[in-house]
Amino acid sequence: MIAIPKSPFIVIGMLEALGVVTGMSAAAMLPGPAIPILNQTFLVFQLTFSAILLGRRYSFIQISGCLLVAIGVAVAVSSGSGTDQMLLGVEFIWPAIMIISTAFQAGASIIKEFVFVDASKRLKGKSLDIFVVNSFGSGFQALFVLIFLPVLSNLKGIPFSQLPSYLMSGAGCFLNIGGRPECNGAPLLPVLYIATNIAFNISLLNLMKISSAVVASLGVTLSVPIAIYIMSLPLPYHPEGAVLSPYFLVGSVILVLGLVLFNVARPIKQASD
Repeated sequence: MIAIPKSPFIVIGMLEALGVVTGMSAAAMLPGPAIPILNQTFLVFQLTFSAILLGRRYSFIQISGCLLVAIGVAVAVSSGSGTDQMLLGVEFIWPAIMIISTAFQAGASIIKEFVFVDASKRLKGKSLDIFVVNSFGSGFQALFVLIFLPVLSNLKGIPFSQLPSYLMSGAGCFLNIGGRPECNGAPLLPVLYIATNIAFNISLLNLMKISSAVVASLGVTLSVPIAIYIMSLPLPYHPEGAVLSPYFLVGSVILVLGLVLFNVARPIKQASD
């Protein structure tokens, strides 16, 4: 397994790093509720890349299910936020960059699926361990993020000469050195985030391995309204809850219907078979 070609992982790492850099740059300029809505274009790119690169074909019912998922998430996350004026005063370039970032992430997920399919042939029917994919993909992603870091700092107006001081300040905040108010909860909260993120990505890769990248993304989409509901509760470090409007419940129902519609539809025979 370790000896499988590394070129796909290099591409995966580069695409995911580009997705991180462009997504972070755009997210800083966009209102919060707009971000998960724009991120749902991920599914559109994934369906397109899956059909082009893997030769998959989807029925009208499956495509309709994906559209329902996107509509449901849009209704749920935009409830009570004044969507008509959500992007008022925001330059068009930033929503466009956020959408482009989802294209990079979608491309990386499709190549991961290709790696699983190709590895089963190379390993004579044996299944590729998800930790091999996760380790190589994450390693190259970290490498390319470091390469792109000067570009990201330049976009944020930070001179390259000051970048080391920002990194040192971030490391000090991670370890909660100095007791700064903005670092309250460190290092426990950052470590919990890292552990949860690793568990989430491993679960996602496992779902992708036994199904497809599109099914995995639909599962992730289901987490969006769940996350909003959890964040509406009074929690530690988030004492003020939020009241969810009926639109949230309506959007969640539409989303679940879309998931059910996609998964119960009989798929058209895939050309890759």
